Amino acid sequence: MNPKKAIPSFLFLFFCIVSQGQIDKNAPAVEADVVIYGGTSAAVIAAVQVKKMGKSVVVVSPDKHLGGLSSSGLGYTDTGNKSVIGGLARTFYQKIYNYYQEPSTWKWQDQDSYGNIGQGTPAIDGTQRTMWIFEPHIAEKVFEDFVSENQITVYRDEYLNRETGVKKTGNRISSITTESGLSFKAKVFIDATYEGDLMASAGVSYTIGRESCDTYKEQWNGVQPEVFHHSHHFGNLRISPYNTPGDPESGLLKGISTEAPGAKCDGDHRIQAYCFRVCMTRVKENRIPFEKPEGYDPEQYELLVRLYGKGWDETFNKFDPIPNLKTDTNNHGPFSTDYIGMNYEYPEADYQKRREIVKAHETYQKGLFYFMANDPRIPEEVRKEFGQWGLAKDEFADNGHWPYQIYVREARRMIGRYVMTEHEILGEKTVPDPVGMGSYTLDSHNVQRYITSEGYVQNEGDIGVHPDNPYRISLGSILPEQKECDNLVVPVAVSSSHIAFGSIRMEPVFMILAQSAATVAVMAIEQHKSVVQDLEYASLRKQLEADGQVLESASSQNH
Repeated sequence: MNPKKAIPSFLFLFFCIVSQGQIDKNAPAVEADVVIYGGTSAAVIAAVQVKKMGKSVVVVSPDKHLGGLSSSGLGYTDTGNKSVIGGLARTFYQKIYNYYQEPSTWKWQDQDSYGNIGQGTPAIDGTQRTMWIFEPHIAEKVFEDFVSENQITVYRDEYLNRETGVKKTGNRISSITTESGLSFKAKVFIDATYEGDLMASAGVSYTIGRESCDTYKEQWNGVQPEVFHHSHHFGNLRISPYNTPGDPESGLLKGISTEAPGAKCDGDHRIQAYCFRVCMTRVKENRIPFEKPEGYDPEQYELLVRLYGKGWDETFNKFDPIPNLKTDTNNHGPFSTDYIGMNYEYPEADYQKRREIVKAHETYQKGLFYFMANDPRIPEEVRKEFGQWGLAKDEFADNGHWPYQIYVREARRMIGRYVMTEHEILGEKTVPDPVGMGSYTLDSHNVQRYITSEGYVQNEGDIGVHPDNPYRISLGSILPEQKECDNLVVPVAVSSSHIAFGSIRMEPVFMILAQSAATVAVMAIEQHKSVVQDLEYASLRKQLEADGQVLESASSQNH
């Protein structure tokens, strides 16, 4: 989108100057009560809450476009039980609703012709004046509206210097510096990145990968071979992993690990696969046909050919409809858009390596689309139908119509004052001091593709266990231990086990926790000289509830 359409011209000029680095790098550090690092939906929501509570705030964003996955293709929202989405998170979806009440928003179809299909409930809820399914550029407009309406200062395209950019005095962050040389001081900092970069650079404990089942006495953590909760596996199709089927001497097909998967419940370094949530359309006037990407390698997709050869026919099951005859296209099936096993280095990688990993994912996924639309080995009926699709011309216009943000399903996870586990998610353990609620399935995408003992290919790590009721999320899960850092709050890379994070990691929950994190920051400044761990919970809860946060579930009924 053109940012000029979303924010007043004087603010746009300021943002351009900030984004393009036309600021004196030798100037004194920028100071605010709260500094937020990140460009995600959580970063924007946290900033709005700080402003609403009367404190100064600055957002330092490595991204040019705000909103993270919420404005980068994930428009078919994983909401779970909508009744527990309150506060500014609900305001976001109400603002989405308002845009779609304008006839001009419906460019490629009439509102009456939209199927109104959501996840378990209608996409448009007229009674609650909320809309849960949306186009990427509309979401970005809403985030820019939040920024302009609240006069929030955003420094864009500013990457934290992860080596030397975090200065601490004792166990307090005194300042952060970006790679361009800009410095920022605050009483409290909020890390709103998917990766937990500020948290890690501040010396806060964290983990990456899957804990063993024994670590927190969980059932669904660790390696889970032969556990198939969704349809994202090869099941009993018995597909050979070798270049010449059945011949190990011929070498492995691409994308299959030579490592043993590990024993059931073992912990490991592996994380959920990433992909891009791509916005597609079949409207010819708005369609960019899939093109062969640089570095295209059709050999990467041989497993898909063999899958079709076994009769698999679920190609279009996750072309989820969003308004204006577009999709939020997600991974589906044994071989799809998830680039399984190719992201293990991402959480700890430097920025250049991360860019390389992201580019590899982009090349893989673009190549997959081109392959499915053009390669004669794809069944003709699939190839013809896939060829009718393309990238939406009116989305991500300055990025080749490709999403800005890769889907970082998990990266680092803090080890904080309270660790959320499957026991809390499934209602087996009481959660102290709630600052928000979640309700989505314990949902992990595959983490590896390996060779079974019988000599066939299989995926592992895809778990889906649904909690009976919404669950509370503890204040301690967004707070580091005080001895490690006493003026940092972490609402995205939260303190949780791998499998618990599979439920918590939903965009509405990140927004909920971000509002609570900002409330903690402001109240800590007001009451306890910025020591966030000293905040008295009763007063925090009173403020959260006054601001519309839902901390207890009155009903499992969706609203």
